[in-house]
Amino acid sequence: MINKLLAKRTKQIDSSGIRKVFNLAAQMENPINLSIGQPDFDLPECVSTDMINAIKTGHTKYTLTQGTETLRRNIIKKYYGDKYSMDEIIITSGVSGGILLAYLTILDEGDGVMLFDPYFVMYKQLATFVGASVSLVDTYPDFTITKEALEKAYNDKIKIIMLNSPSNPTGIVYSENEIKIVAEFAKKHNLLVVSDEIYDCFSYDSQNISIANYYDYVIILNGFSKKFALTGERVGYAIGPKEIIDEMIKIQQYTFVCAPASAQKSLENNLDYDFKPIMEQYKRKRDMVYEGLRDVTHFTKPLGAFYAFPILKDNRNASEFVEIAIKNRVLIIPGNIFSQYDTAIRISFAQNDDVLKEGINILKSLLKG
Repeated sequence: MINKLLAKRTKQIDSSGIRKVFNLAAQMENPINLSIGQPDFDLPECVSTDMINAIKTGHTKYTLTQGTETLRRNIIKKYYGDKYSMDEIIITSGVSGGILLAYLTILDEGDGVMLFDPYFVMYKQLATFVGASVSLVDTYPDFTITKEALEKAYNDKIKIIMLNSPSNPTGIVYSENEIKIVAEFAKKHNLLVVSDEIYDCFSYDSQNISIANYYDYVIILNGFSKKFALTGERVGYAIGPKEIIDEMIKIQQYTFVCAPASAQKSLENNLDYDFKPIMEQYKRKRDMVYEGLRDVTHFTKPLGAFYAFPILKDNRNASEFVEIAIKNRVLIIPGNIFSQYDTAIRISFAQNDDVLKEGINILKSLLKG
């Protein structure tokens, strides 16, 4: 009976493979969890203090659907100067909420989305959920973007290119040349670029470059889950052309309503928080993973985010290797969660040093074996 009641769209998407491992971790005793993209540092004290004060002073009610005026104004001033106006930004329920709103606003059933493979799992699943098709741009083996790969993946149903730099799962930060290639391609085919820049502050060796510097038809998605360790409070934003933002606001009225009020309030006056010391810690963790596993995998060095995506040698199956790793208490994610290929493993190095070091040693031993 229940199966007959379920909408067909629920059958078209799978439960998140990342969440499956996350749930598994809760059942294991002392797992070495290198699977989930959750910062291991605490919420900055200035933010937590202001959030407590916000709750105590009654900032727990609805805000404007598009977010508080102060937070929107301060985001524009801090990150974008005078490039955007107040009617070109919406505060979303995390970047995840921004992705869904953008898809619902732009995509009709049968429209297409281009994804760079490997891709963040949500991009594909939500596209399928709204009835869109997905076209994959192959970036293997070193996760670079080329004109040839873009043209090969293109078809006339495509309306959106999803861009993610720094990238989850690879940690790649696209070069200025690669960003320009995407901008020129999008302009040629009159496409919207949805640019997920949630990891922009985790850029270790060069500054992340936004495609909005080279192309106007862009929705930037960003937020505070990663840089402020605020993953559970769900505060992100989308910024871009007013005509699109207006429609996203309208859809948010009937879905998320607004992002959490106390979390919005806590961020209003803390956008100048100095994130550099944390970034330096994560750069060191990145180097630990890279130096530990580069000799036993095909490893493109992550330049940003807090993930690594080493490809296994000798055509080894990643899902089978992940099963072995889990039996040895190390939780990682198989590459086929993020890709058409099952050749790589995703490692999150958002962990304390001792746990990370132990996990690397076990993985290295298993890969040698």
